Amino acid sequence: MVVKFEAVTKKYGNELALKNTSFHFEKGKIYGLLGPNGSGKSTTLKMIAGLVLPNAGTVTMNGKPITRKRASEVAYLTELDMFYEAFTVDGMIRFYASQFADFDIQRAHELVGFMELDSKKKIKHLSKGNRGRLKLVLALSRNTEVLLLDEPFSGLDPMVRDSIVKGLLSYIDFGNQTVIIATHEIDEIEGILDEAYIIHDGEIKGHCQVEELREIEGLSVLQWLKQTTKKEGKMK
Repeated sequence: MVVKFEAVTKKYGNELALKNTSFHFEKGKIYGLLGPNGSGKSTTLKMIAGLVLPNAGTVTMNGKPITRKRASEVAYLTELDMFYEAFTVDGMIRFYASQFADFDIQRAHELVGFMELDSKKKIKHLSKGNRGRLKLVLALSRNTEVLLLDEPFSGLDPMVRDSIVKGLLSYIDFGNQTVIIATHEIDEIEGILDEAYIIHDGEIKGHCQVEELREIEGLSVLQWLKQTTKKEGKMK
């Protein structure tokens, strides 16, 4: 087991982002963290990255509490752009290489070619789709045990989304890396998921093994999501 949440509660002022929630992520698997905007997905990723700490409960990685000092052990693709606009693509890669000892600059250059980015182009001149590709290049070029992707398809066209999924399949270290993808757009990633969690109103509402879901219950992840949230709505 790599990451474990035990009875975790997180508040922002009077707003509850996570409510006494327990779940875990195992080594070498790709997880989908599914739910609408504001459900607690981003807070979960920030806690794994050591950027946000719980008000109650514990978040651990390999049995040790996650703190801000452990943020360097996790590659985190945030939904927000975190770029220096005046840098070129290559300049941003060299900057990341200077900041993270685990950054693989050779892999980064391979990914730039794979993603069809112009390494000499300034970031301020990149389209939204190409900025999204660059964010993935930077995240996938780090040799970390945990890879967090927060809404990697937000606002991107289908061709860019396809490139991102192919990049994940080509450059993830299967067996050693745990990948957690927080998204409300499921179609693109369903084919690569091992497991999925549904999070809503700060609580885990469902968990599935994706292959078993398809073979035993005959459901897609999207069908399961709709079915589970519909039941939850009736219970309320």
